[in-house]
Amino acid sequence: MPRAEEQKVIAVNRRARHDYFIEETYEAGLVLQGSEVKSLRDGRANLSDSYARIIRGEALLINAHINPYSAASRFNHEPTRTRKLLLHKKEIERLAGKTQQRGLTLVPLRLYFKDGRAKVELGLARGKKLYDKRESLRKKAAQREVERSLKSRK
Repeated sequence: MPRAEEQKVIAVNRRARHDYFIEETYEAGLVLQGSEVKSLRDGRANLSDSYARIIRGEALLINAHINPYSAASRFNHEPTRTRKLLLHKKEIERLAGKTQQRGLTLVPLRLYFKDGRAKVELGLARGKKLYDKRESLRKKAAQREVERSLKSRK
């Protein structure tokens, strides 16, 4: 009997869905040091200003902040170092083509553990204009109002 995939979410980049239209999502593994894994297990990470790039055929996660692990002493890691992402070669080539041709960017959406391994969910995203952001906020407020009125009617 196959077991269900267990996921523990560490960090979510809420700003990404506000600032971008997410067209596709990809799951990628991360190359991490031991102190980084320990810190992630404590839930100490931040994806707010991070992004991903394809450089020389490698996918890299840039500017993701993983807090130093307190018990690691001098063997600690650099909090915002560039980390390699683990994707299949075909996926990397496909993402490289889309980001160069169509003006899309790679944005990390969430960081989580899946079956004991650290994963990052990447979104192939197109930037929103200011009027798009306002429209999204208006729709969200209207939806909240509808739900509130339905809830009060019960």
